Amino acid sequence: MFPKKIQGAIALFFVGLLLAVGITACSTPSVKSAKVNTAAAAVLLPGAPDPAQALEDIMNRGEVRIAVPDDFPPFGSIGADMNVHGYDIDVASQVAQGMGVKLEIVPVIGNYRIPFLQTNRVDMVISSLGKNKDREKIISFSIPYAPFYSGIYGGEALAIKTYADLQGKTIGVAQGSLEDLELTKNLTEGNVQNVTIKRFANNSLTASAIVSGQVELIATGNVVANKLIRDNPDQRIKNQFVMKNSPCYVGFRKGDTDLQAKVNEILRNLRRDGKLDEFAKQWFGEPLGDLPTA
Repeated sequence: MFPKKIQGAIALFFVGLLLAVGITACSTPSVKSAKVNTAAAAVLLPGAPDPAQALEDIMNRGEVRIAVPDDFPPFGSIGADMNVHGYDIDVASQVAQGMGVKLEIVPVIGNYRIPFLQTNRVDMVISSLGKNKDREKIISFSIPYAPFYSGIYGGEALAIKTYADLQGKTIGVAQGSLEDLELTKNLTEGNVQNVTIKRFANNSLTASAIVSGQVELIATGNVVANKLIRDNPDQRIKNQFVMKNSPCYVGFRKGDTDLQAKVNEILRNLRRDGKLDEFAKQWFGEPLGDLPTA
């Protein structure tokens, strides 16, 4: 046995060693991990570069880091080869090609898209991102690159035509999504009460919730709903009403105007050459259609 003083010194040594190991382990987060604590990311990651040099930095680096979805087919999901595939991934590839640089794909779930951008984990977001006034306060957007509208979906026996008809119903939605914001806003403004909202981590879980009977209705995008309806014909799910027409945009940090202009040029070329229309037919099963010009 060691004397008490030596025992205390040994104990302190091992406590210090454990702390040192803990700090080292926590100081090397994976760049491509989508499921991280955003508060920690803000502390550990370097600050955003000078907005005026965003495009120049990418060109000098020879690589562009783009956030894409990995849980939102057909915009982006993990295939049998364990890589992400989808409309947004194809668009991201074309953007990198148009810039003449390599592409680093960074899969990100919905809630982390903007935090990843703000903490400089990515240079831009191509992840079925809708535009609204709150988001416009903190990030900038490209011209639209994909069609998208949000709606309320449920069994054909339901007669839901307005937000007021949701009273007494249970509805599922992906937490933090455009549909979540839109649903909450309209229920509040319309003083619609006695509506149970169940929020899920992503669109896949939201879609599963209506199939399993956890909710009566879901608020989601037309692309998600179309796949849900095709995969579950016996459920007889239909669109009850359209909440909002919201095309998808590429997201940038505020002030990244040179980068924004370059991506807009690439997107216009992709529309003119018919490339986006090809992607829409491949992944959505329908033509691109008319998109707003801004």
